[in-house]
Amino acid sequence: MNNELLVNKINALKICVLIPTYNNERTLKRVVDGVLQFTENIIIINDGSTDSTSKILENYPHLTHIPIEKNTGKGNALRLGFKKARSLAYDYAITIDSDGQHFPEDIPVFIEALEQAKNKNLLLIGARNMSHESVPGKSSFGNKFSNFWFWFETGIKLTDTQSGFRLYPLKPLEKLNFYTKKFEFEIEAIVRAAWNDVEVKNVPIQVLYDESERVSHFRPFKDFTRISILNTVLVIILAFYIKPRDLYRKLKKKGIKRFFIEDFLGSNDSATKKALSLSLGVFIGLSPLWGFHTLLVISLAILLRLNKVIAFAFSNVSLPPFIPLVLYASSKVGQMILGVDYNYTLDMFKSGFEITDHLKTYIIGSFTLALVSAIVLGFISFIFFSIFDKKKISLQNG
Repeated sequence: MNNELLVNKINALKICVLIPTYNNERTLKRVVDGVLQFTENIIIINDGSTDSTSKILENYPHLTHIPIEKNTGKGNALRLGFKKARSLAYDYAITIDSDGQHFPEDIPVFIEALEQAKNKNLLLIGARNMSHESVPGKSSFGNKFSNFWFWFETGIKLTDTQSGFRLYPLKPLEKLNFYTKKFEFEIEAIVRAAWNDVEVKNVPIQVLYDESERVSHFRPFKDFTRISILNTVLVIILAFYIKPRDLYRKLKKKGIKRFFIEDFLGSNDSATKKALSLSLGVFIGLSPLWGFHTLLVISLAILLRLNKVIAFAFSNVSLPPFIPLVLYASSKVGQMILGVDYNYTLDMFKSGFEITDHLKTYIIGSFTLALVSAIVLGFISFIFFSIFDKKKISLQNG
């Protein structure tokens, strides 16, 4: 792809390049000059640099500059860049780090991938070769850690989720309210984009870690802690909002009958998988882990690769109308195991009985009831799902 053709495509697709920079005086000029080989649609965000960055940028008066008086973090710099890009009518922004690890020569990779994609609601992340000899071991570990949590939170498997060389679709992002402003923003952005129907994919890029030039502002303890807190919050949002929302959307779109057959019965899942999913939901729903049922069942269903719809549905066995019955049954089972009798009645639990008075009895009974119910209902459901699957195959072959 020759440069003139590439320039025309960049303009036609309304793409700009964002370069956030903070004290990268040794590599900044090379990066800017490299990007200028392909486009002048460049927005440089000087995030409070205290070195000669400002002096270097004086040589590029024709480019768009966003000066930030005091360093606020890469996430904030990118958010300001996105906002400026939209005000200039750009639809996409390619972000490239100014520390020299990325090659501007890879910009055509993003353009070609976007041009060929059927779905233009697309976020592309440059996938680095993390086995390259120049890549520090801590960066490789951090990337694997980030890849796992991105998969856990979205169900999407990527090989690189930490690369700063990306193409963002700006219209979908401007509808989201972001909360982070440091390095963790790049994680928040791709997770929340995926939750809002943006396709997130990797494209291959080159990488160079030259320790004689590169200045890293990543603070291992502080930033890793912030990222861990973010992932905790995202998992909570996933369990209590995203999964229930997606479940409701499917139900509304398909209708009860089709939803029951395709999603609840899991037409493509085996009888074993569906039965195990049901067992997991029942066990968690009857367990004494009040307040964490949804988080636990969604997390475990994702981790164990079970049917999330079935697991979530049956975890609601302890919905408010059934709580007195569940507490009563758990307490009675606990009494049987411990060989005691407190003369409990169901009416006592309906009238606000204080279960903490005999907490040991309740907890033992609750886990026992949960385990036995999960096994029994799981076995029964396995038979049901097996019969249903056989009938479905017969109808398809008939």
